[in-house]
Amino acid sequence: MNKKLLSLLFLVIPMLTFAQEQSTSEKIDTTFKHYTGWFVDAIFYAIPFSDTIQIPWVLFVLVGGAIYFTITFNFAQFRLFGTSIRVVQGKYDDIDHHEVQEAFGDQTPGGDVFETIAVEGAEGEVSHFQALTAALSATVGLGNIAGVAVALSIGGPGATFWMILAGLLGMASKFAECTLGVKYRDVDANGVVYGGPMYYLSKGLKEKGAGGFGKILAIIFAVFVIGGSFGGGNMFQANQASAQFVQLFGFTNANAGMYFGIVMAVIVAVVIIGGIKRIASVTEKIVPFMAIIYVGAALVIIAMNISLIPKAFGLIFNGAFTGLGIAGGFIGVLIQGFRRGTFSNEAGVGSAAIAHSAVKTKYPASEGIVALLEPFIDTVVICTMTALVLVITNIKGGFFDYGVEVKQGVELTATAFDSAIPHFSIILTIAVILFAFSTMISWSYYGMQGWKFLFGKGKVTDLVYKILFLFFVIVGASISLGAVINFSDAMIFAMVVPNMIGVVLLSPKIKEELAKYLSAIKAKKK
Repeated sequence: MNKKLLSLLFLVIPMLTFAQEQSTSEKIDTTFKHYTGWFVDAIFYAIPFSDTIQIPWVLFVLVGGAIYFTITFNFAQFRLFGTSIRVVQGKYDDIDHHEVQEAFGDQTPGGDVFETIAVEGAEGEVSHFQALTAALSATVGLGNIAGVAVALSIGGPGATFWMILAGLLGMASKFAECTLGVKYRDVDANGVVYGGPMYYLSKGLKEKGAGGFGKILAIIFAVFVIGGSFGGGNMFQANQASAQFVQLFGFTNANAGMYFGIVMAVIVAVVIIGGIKRIASVTEKIVPFMAIIYVGAALVIIAMNISLIPKAFGLIFNGAFTGLGIAGGFIGVLIQGFRRGTFSNEAGVGSAAIAHSAVKTKYPASEGIVALLEPFIDTVVICTMTALVLVITNIKGGFFDYGVEVKQGVELTATAFDSAIPHFSIILTIAVILFAFSTMISWSYYGMQGWKFLFGKGKVTDLVYKILFLFFVIVGASISLGAVINFSDAMIFAMVVPNMIGVVLLSPKIKEELAKYLSAIKAKKK
């Protein structure tokens, strides 16, 4: 299979050489915008509240859902935070053993999923930690590095406050959707897991007597996740990583981006051929390593300027409630976050539930509890570190003006880090490439699951999807994207609609699963 993938991969090189011509890229962009602009405008339609404040309707769905889940599950993101750490550490792994199962029964009765002895032993494919890093690898990345800079340039330091609030609320959404991802997953006779919103929308709503409605929502979600995997989860990542690499090393060859894309596609191919186990084994190494380096550098800069921390936090809290801060908090963080990853934890989008559904457990709520860590790590920790570095270094250097939008957030963040740690931009470029790589391989799994749901679970259908995905890696690195990325971003956030409908309707099931798991923990402690 590897030889087939690589041979087909190189068949597209002549096409891409032609696409390198700027006029061709512009034609593609113009044509694509002509046919898809209506969809982008509909998804990102902003409701005007004043001359300066316009909020996209999809934001109300995301934030409204997050507030609903926070209240419904009694502030689970705070109440269960310590439990989530212990679950990731493996302290409750033995709860899945048979003696506990005998006491509490089969915790994932799913019709045809866990009814036979052969399938009963299929408990998933990856550990809690691997599932967490696989999902994090799709969210931690360019949004944390570039998107934060864009948000602060628009809304000032106060944008950080709203960023943190968005992350804290999003923890409840992640808990809810990832619990359902495990509860309604399919596991075949070989232990291979198929899960995500497609399955809990179709199976969960069928249990409530709305099977037809659930099937429609599942199909819509699957279409959107495939489109999102090719665009925002692939082409955009390849494009930004390629641009940063070419700029850093000063390559002038017109085909440099294409060559970079080919190399990236080959490396991605090696990983995605192995499925979720290979993806998880790679991401569990890349994500913690790069996050530690990035956050470590940020902490060094903060420590070097410890006397400026009170002033920085003063600007953040005071700016959060000024006119500029409100624009930054809502428009800069939430709009720019949607479009370029500031709100990159994807809480409410449903994508992470696909990765988390592959976890080795028979207690769905255990993985929901693990998943609530994602927005905390991604947004509350990493995005806040970036924001503090930008605010502190800007106090000293004044290298950008608040309220004036920057187009290249990576360059602004690189300037901020370089001002304190000379030549750190080289490491930042490596981080951008690795984060882009980890995002692509995780989104390949998301898209593959949507593809399997629509077209079946066979080797041929798998191969077709993987070839298309690798093709778009090269396309993304080779041409200007423009309207293509606008469309793919819209598809990712369109996933919110069917997902949120399903999660809200299935909230009682989530409560049941949480009660079962917490009861099992209490039984273990006795």
